[in-house]
Amino acid sequence: MKTPVAGTAARSRGETWARAAFALTAVGWGANQFAPMVLLYRERMGVSASAAEAIFGLYAAGLVPGLLVAGPLSDRVGRRPVVVFAVLLSMVSGVVLMLGSHGLAWLSAGRVLMGVASGAAFSAGSAWVKELSLAEAAAGAGARRASIAMTAGFGLGPLVAGSLAQWGPAAFETPYIPQLALAATALRLLSQTPETVARRRSDVLGGGLLRLRGFSDRRFVGVVLPMAPWVFGAATIAMVYVPGLAAGHVKGVSLAFAGTAAAVTAMAGVLIQPFARRVVTAAAGRDGARPRLLVLGLGLVTVGSLAEAGVAALDRLGAWQAVLTLAVAAVMGFGYGVLMVFGLAEVQRLAPAEDLAGMTAVFQAFTYLGFAAPYMLSALKGVASPSTLLLGVVALGVLTTAVTLRNARATAS
Repeated sequence: MKTPVAGTAARSRGETWARAAFALTAVGWGANQFAPMVLLYRERMGVSASAAEAIFGLYAAGLVPGLLVAGPLSDRVGRRPVVVFAVLLSMVSGVVLMLGSHGLAWLSAGRVLMGVASGAAFSAGSAWVKELSLAEAAAGAGARRASIAMTAGFGLGPLVAGSLAQWGPAAFETPYIPQLALAATALRLLSQTPETVARRRSDVLGGGLLRLRGFSDRRFVGVVLPMAPWVFGAATIAMVYVPGLAAGHVKGVSLAFAGTAAAVTAMAGVLIQPFARRVVTAAAGRDGARPRLLVLGLGLVTVGSLAEAGVAALDRLGAWQAVLTLAVAAVMGFGYGVLMVFGLAEVQRLAPAEDLAGMTAVFQAFTYLGFAAPYMLSALKGVASPSTLLLGVVALGVLTTAVTLRNARATAS
C-alpha cells in the first residue's frame, strides 16, 4: 500500500524526485562506462572481439535476475533500501573492474555485479521517480524523468571513460573513478529522499515475490515484450559492434572514438524523448498515437541497421567510415529513445499500482536481452560478413514491426 510521505507530501515529492533520479544516472554511468573499455582490452590485452563483447553482455546475466527480484522486493520493503543497495553494489563493481588488467575473471565478475546493481536500481528507482513525481501535472512525467536520468548516465559514462582511457593516466583504472564519486554523492542524496512505499508485514520471500508480472496482459505480451529487446539491441550495436569495425581507421583516438559513439547513441536517445513524450500525451484517450510511436521507433532502428550495413561495407573509406558510424549512431539512438519512452509509458499505463515495479522489471529485463546483440554478431563473423549480418538485423526489424503493429491494433483500448 502506498503511503504519503512525511510533511507536505506533494511539495516534497515535487522537489525530491531529482535525488532518486541522480541515483539512476550514477548507476547508468557505471553500466555503460564499459563500452569504450571493450576496445582498450582488445588493443592492449589482446582479448578477442567476441570475448570482449561477451564480457560486455555478461552485464545482462546479472541485470535480468536483479530486475526480476528487486522490483517486486521494493514493492514490499520500500524503494530506498533497494536503491541504496544498488548504488553500493555499483561501487563494488567499479572497484572489481579496476582490477581487470589482472585477468578476464575480474572483468566478468565486475560486469555481472554491475548488472545486478543496475537491475535493482532501474526497476525500483524508476518506480520511485514516478511516485515522487506524482505532484506534477504533466502525465507521464515520472517515466520521462526516469528514462532521461538513466540515459544521461549511459551517455556521459562512456564519453568520460573513453577520454580518460585515451589520454589519462592508468588507463585500466582511472576511467572507473568518476562513477565511484557520483555513486558516493548519490548515497548522500538518497538518505534525504522520502520513502513512498510502506513496508508490508508479510514475508518478503513469499506471496509471489518471484512471480513474473504482466504475462496475463495481452498487450504487454504481444506488443511491449516483443519490441523490448530492440531498445538496447539497437543501442549496443551502435555503441559497441559497429564502432569496433571502424576503430582501425582511427587508431590514434580509437578509445575516445568508441566513447563518443556510445555517447552519441545515448544522448540522441535523450534528445528525442521530449518529442516521444508529446506523442504519448497526445494518445491519452485514444490508442492511435501509440502504434505510431511504436512504428516510428522500430522504423528508426530498422533504417539505422540498414545504414549500418552500408557503413560496414564501406571499409575503403578509411576515417570517413568512422564519421559515418557516428552519424548512424544518432539514428539508432533516436530509435532507442522512442522505444524506451513507448515501453515505459505502456507499462505505467497497463500496470496495477501494486505491480508497477514488478512489470517495469519484466519490461526492462527484456530490453536488456539486447545486450547480447554485439556478441551474437561477432560470434557469427565466420558465417557471413558484418554487412550481411546487419541486413539480417534489418529483416528482424521488419518482422518485429509487422507483428507488434498487428497485436497493437488487436489490443487497442
